[in-house]
Amino acid sequence: MTIKTLTPTLSVSPQVLPQQVAHLAKSGFKSIICNLPDGECGPGQPGFDQIAEAAKAAGMQSAYLPIVPGQAGPSEAAAFRDLLASLPTPIIAFCRSGNRSASLWTMSQSVRA
Repeated sequence: MTIKTLTPTLSVSPQVLPQQVAHLAKSGFKSIICNLPDGECGPGQPGFDQIAEAAKAAGMQSAYLPIVPGQAGPSEAAAFRDLLASLPTPIIAFCRSGNRSASLWTMSQSVRA
């Protein structure tokens, strides 16, 4: 898994699998945000419920903010900003490649509170 650090409190990555969540927790992450809609990657993609279950077992908090590629707007950016403000840090956010989560963070920096 390739993890890209955007800030001291936020990193992004490609799709996280349930069996990787415990490693993320041991690496210091306190929360995980899933920006990958269930089923986007086809059959066999773990659903958010599996990620949330693994996060809970690892002592992490989780949030589901699915973003369809190309359809993130101000309301999604504001929701992401609110999650960043409310979840324990550091946070890892993921989508199919990590790019959508990174773009969402960039957008969230310019959205008014």
